[in-house]
Amino acid sequence: MPRLQDDRERLYSRLKSQAIATPNHEWLACIVASWCAGASALPDYLGLEPLQFNELVGHFFPGCDVPEQAPSGIRPDFSRMLERDDLVNLLKQYSQAYTFENNCIISIIVAGCLGSDHLWQDLGLWSRGQLSDMLGYNFPGLAAKNDKDMKWKKFLYKQLCEAEGLYLCRAPSCDVCADYAKCYGPED
Repeated sequence: MPRLQDDRERLYSRLKSQAIATPNHEWLACIVASWCAGASALPDYLGLEPLQFNELVGHFFPGCDVPEQAPSGIRPDFSRMLERDDLVNLLKQYSQAYTFENNCIISIIVAGCLGSDHLWQDLGLWSRGQLSDMLGYNFPGLAAKNDKDMKWKKFLYKQLCEAEGLYLCRAPSCDVCADYAKCYGPED
């Protein structure tokens, strides 16, 4: 594990030095560094379309060799994610601005929802606080609704259920989550 941590931190430093200094670039550098080290649940192309992925890497991390296929071997399986469009629409609804960067963030978050752990871990972020900050920066109205500190993946799915008038909803990975009985509070 220490070697994985060292590799991830070295790559993060390199990616961050290439990135424009804004909050999303820092979070994207964490996500890409973790993904390259095989420490996330993101599929090929970070869950983006190939053209989006290449544009993202070329714009934010020029000169960095970022693989297209998930080093973890995870392949996208959006067929089990019937709610994919609903998640995209939810995030778009609360988006501050619909830009290329924001569109990529939305796609990456939705792809992270395919994972079976906490969303911050599935994305390859290094803490739940980073995810909270990223969501607050990109989707402030949505983040403000999570005023009881519900786990983020559970919270997103709860928002979908409430929009449909359903109030008993399970996140897609609760049955394998070690914290099944704890829907609220810290995840660290």
